[in-house]
Amino acid sequence: MPHLRSRRRLALAVPVVLSLTASLGFLPSVASAAPPTARAARAADGPTLAYLVNTGTDRATVASVRKAIAAAGGSVVVTYDRIGVFVVHSANPDFGRRIRAVRGVQSAGASRTAPLGAAGTTDEGAVQVLSRAEAAKLTKSAAAGQEPLEADQWDLRAIGADKAARIDPGSRRVTVGVIDTGVDDTHPDIAPNFSASQSANCVSGKADTTYGAWRPVDADHYHGTHVAGEIAAARNGIGVAGVAPGVKVASITVAQPDANQLFYPESVVCAFVFAADHGIEVTNNSYYVDPWQYNCMDDPDQRAIVDAVDRAQLYAQRKGTLNVAAAGNSGDDLDSDALVDASSPDDSTPTTRTVDPHECFDVPTQLPGVVTVSATGVTGAKSYYSSYGKGVVDVAAPGGDKFRIPDTPSRNGRILSTLPNDQYGFLQGTSMASPHVAAVAALLKSAHPHATPAQLRALLKAEADNPGCPSAPYDGDGDGVVDATCVGGKRVNGFYGFGIVNALRAVK
Repeated sequence: MPHLRSRRRLALAVPVVLSLTASLGFLPSVASAAPPTARAARAADGPTLAYLVNTGTDRATVASVRKAIAAAGGSVVVTYDRIGVFVVHSANPDFGRRIRAVRGVQSAGASRTAPLGAAGTTDEGAVQVLSRAEAAKLTKSAAAGQEPLEADQWDLRAIGADKAARIDPGSRRVTVGVIDTGVDDTHPDIAPNFSASQSANCVSGKADTTYGAWRPVDADHYHGTHVAGEIAAARNGIGVAGVAPGVKVASITVAQPDANQLFYPESVVCAFVFAADHGIEVTNNSYYVDPWQYNCMDDPDQRAIVDAVDRAQLYAQRKGTLNVAAAGNSGDDLDSDALVDASSPDDSTPTTRTVDPHECFDVPTQLPGVVTVSATGVTGAKSYYSSYGKGVVDVAAPGGDKFRIPDTPSRNGRILSTLPNDQYGFLQGTSMASPHVAAVAALLKSAHPHATPAQLRALLKAEADNPGCPSAPYDGDGDGVVDATCVGGKRVNGFYGFGIVNALRAVK
């Protein structure tokens, strides 16, 4: 499935546009660029790359940087003036160095290592599609008041979402934006709650609101549809139910349309700004921004990625949007001193590097104010693959675990939800845990319509159930080897943060 990684908490700083810049040691450039020579201005003897150029937000700075971009051989794709971010294409191999020397530019760098249009590599997980025969069997197993396939949705019962729906399924005034591979809004379980007016395709870095542009390009781009169903599949006598079946769901597509489905930073910047400007109350982010698993601040390109995406997500927070993200499927302790990144850059040739998680950041999950979610299985224990870390994970939620078998008709420990082309299937991952939290946040927003993102984060934590660290050594996959060590106590710890979210408490 699309890449999922983790985050560490950064201190939330103000003002919004410069908060991460200040906290991570960004210093605005004060040197003026030397006047470009005609030869340098025409330089275009390299592959065309995408760049992010981050500046001050005053009109004079934006205008002068725009001229400097052209002089350095760049063409502006889109400008997000309110946050001081330019998305630029350039074939000048010296573009990044030259633009970083321009007065008013605070950070700038390439957003990818491969030329535009080139494909990278990815580790795509397989979905288990529910067959017609299995679906028929499930339908016969449904109890009174359940959706036809709900007998297999152990995850709803684990957080009280089935009971919560009888009290308050959520408000249609609340929308969760699925920033992902696209959502098949024609699916009968999604169509009743889909908001086309709040949906777009942001792949290019500029929002395309053409009708249907938000849909997945093919059935292999199933991830976003699965996520959307977990959040808001309608209780309409068809298929499955979502955690918040009364709220609306929107699709903001950011995955590249090829088989690798990479999520580049300019697409994600566009998505956060679009969500903020279109009244989306909660976003779900079940991915990490490609091509870097971690973005290290001593690299100018990676620094620019962190800066740009942070400006966008903080802008969304300021406009009232809560951003929820998956912690990652690497099983790493994100509060450790060092992590091994063997997959970056994933759009060209990866190399193995050891990174300091205090200096190299997962984006967007490691950004200020983002709710970080670890995954649990049917027993409530941390899923074997889920990343963790005290002070990193905020809350936990069902994400599935193939080693923890539920007492359900299919006996499948993964999460059942919607797939494109009117299908259903099982997936596991922190990708699946994050939408459970986004949906509970939507229930909280429905009950407390004036709550700010910070207040919603606090409510998620306050109403969670924390099982505490396990008393025995943790062996998630049952191979006899200790896989992780939980640090902390009953109130907050590295496996669950403040605990597993509770939908029933959210509506009471």
